[in-house]
Amino acid sequence: MNDTVRWGILGTGRIARAFAEGLRHVSNGKLEAIASRTMESARRFGDEWNVPRAFESYQALAESDEVDAVYVATPHTGHAEYSILCLKNGKAVLCEKPFAVNASQVAAMIEQARQSKILLMEGMWSRFPPLMDEIRSLLASGRLGEIRTLQADFGFKPASRDPDGRLLNPDLAGGSMLDVGIYPISLSSMVMGLPESFVSEWYKGTTGVDEQASYVFKYANGSMALLHSSLESETRQEAFISGTEGNLRIHKQCWKPQKMTIFHSQSGVSESVEMPFEGNGFNYEAESFGNLLLEGELDSPIMPLEESLRIMCLMDEIRSAWGLRYPIEK
Repeated sequence: MNDTVRWGILGTGRIARAFAEGLRHVSNGKLEAIASRTMESARRFGDEWNVPRAFESYQALAESDEVDAVYVATPHTGHAEYSILCLKNGKAVLCEKPFAVNASQVAAMIEQARQSKILLMEGMWSRFPPLMDEIRSLLASGRLGEIRTLQADFGFKPASRDPDGRLLNPDLAGGSMLDVGIYPISLSSMVMGLPESFVSEWYKGTTGVDEQASYVFKYANGSMALLHSSLESETRQEAFISGTEGNLRIHKQCWKPQKMTIFHSQSGVSESVEMPFEGNGFNYEAESFGNLLLEGELDSPIMPLEESLRIMCLMDEIRSAWGLRYPIEK
C-alpha cells in the first residue's frame, strides 16, 4: 500500500453520503468505489460523488483489488455480515455505529479481524474531533478532580414515523438506544468505564421498539451516569461531566462536539473552548483510521475493539432487562 488509502463504501444512503463528504477533507485517503444492491443506485451515487468504480453487489466491491478499506454504511442489521465479508477478502473495515445488533455479532466480527490480521474499527465518529481529544487530555490531567457524575442525552423528533423505516422497524433493529442512545452510552464508557450496575426504563412504541429510554449507571466508586435517548422529541443534546474540582459542559450537539465550557470550583473561573470542524466531522475518524491502516496497526486506541464489545454487551443486558428482542435474534 502507498500513502493513500483507497476507500470503498457499502451502501448509498444518508450516512454513506456523510462519509463521502468527510473523505473530501482527509489527507491520506480517497473514495475509489461504491457498492449498492442495484447498479442503478451505485451509478447514481458514483456520478454524484465522482467515484471511479461502481459495483452492483457488496461481494464485488469486497473482492476488488482497487480497494484497501471499506466503510460499511448499510442498516446495522447487515453490519456483521458485510464487515466479515470484507475482512475475509482482505479489506480493512470501518463499520458505522452501532457496530452490530448484539454482542455475539460483534464478537464474530472481532474474531474474523484477528484471524485475517486486518484493521477493524467501530465508526463512533464523535470520539475523533479535535475537541474530544482536548476533553480526554483534560480528564487525564485530573483538573476536574475525581469524576462523580455524567449526564448526557440525545433525542430528536424524526421527520417521518414510517413504521417500515429503519428507526422504528423491529426487523431493522430500530429504536432509540441503538440509533442515538449509543452516543451517550459510549461517552460514559470513554469517561467512566462500564458500570457495576444499571437501572433502565423504556417506552415501548406501537412497533415494539424503544421510542424513548432512560439509563442510570452506577460505578464501583459510587459515581453515576444519567443518560437518555429519544425518538419522540428533541432534547438538549448536551453532556455534563462533574468532578470534585470542577465540571465540564459539552454544548449542543454533544455527539458532534465543537464547544465546551470548563468550570473550576476552587477559582470560580469558567473558560470556553471552541474547536469548529474542518469538514463535516466524519473526516476525523477516516483520517485516524487511515493512519492506523498505513502504519500497520490492528486496533484503535481511541475506539478499541474490546471496548466496542463491552458496550454492546451492556446494551444487550439493557434490552434483556426490558424484554426486547429483535426478530433477527429469534
